[in-house]
Amino acid sequence: MAYLIFGLAALLLGGLIWHYRRRSRPISPPATTDYRPLLQEHVAYYRALSDDDKKKFEERVIQFLGQTRIEGVGTTVNELDKVLVASSAVIILFGFKDWSFYRLTTVLLYEDRFNAAFETDGKGRNILGMVGEGGALQSTMALSKPALHEGFADESSTENTGIHEFVHLLDKADGATDGTPRFFLDRNHVKPWLQLIHATLADIQANRSDIDPYALTNEAEFFAVVSEYFFKRPDLLKEKHPELFARLEEIFQQKLGD
Repeated sequence: MAYLIFGLAALLLGGLIWHYRRRSRPISPPATTDYRPLLQEHVAYYRALSDDDKKKFEERVIQFLGQTRIEGVGTTVNELDKVLVASSAVIILFGFKDWSFYRLTTVLLYEDRFNAAFETDGKGRNILGMVGEGGALQSTMALSKPALHEGFADESSTENTGIHEFVHLLDKADGATDGTPRFFLDRNHVKPWLQLIHATLADIQANRSDIDPYALTNEAEFFAVVSEYFFKRPDLLKEKHPELFARLEEIFQQKLGD
């Protein structure tokens, strides 16, 4: 994966995840929109849910799209684009009742990878996604549209750009994007989590791990990378990294991989 060096992204990241508390800004789409066919075809996570949980997932997709605009930059936006963005957010928060990224007002979809100036041509076009609350990304997320689609189309991979960026927002909920989401970890588990991060990073550095080496960037990127793995291939993560899998189940309050 290619993302902007985290040092720049950290300056832009903001606290965009908050308890919903029935606050909303109706934008689109109408509540009668039926996204079930697109979800069933394109979102493996949704297909694995029970019928009751599928209904909850659909409702939260509609909620997300009712408060967050999806806009294209050099590209059009269709219903599938919206569903994939919304699903990325809902997957992350599905274990938390009534939580929403309600301060995220806009998601910009770019026609391709982009650079730090948000250009899709020229040099340095290696960014797949970025989130922030200040400067150029006030309450906004930017995603490469092809990367967004690839994350859902390749169900055998451990990568998903949309999930990666929304995990950064979750990480920021405690005020620091540092790879340790303290809101979601028992305080007695914070030190073991940090120890697990460093042990796993050492394995990646020594080529003893199948985890994407982009995780070596820093602890925040580690958390985002292994979270992609957790949601895309929970069965494989549970098999290869059982301790890491157990901690992520705790953080996200979801039982996967059974």
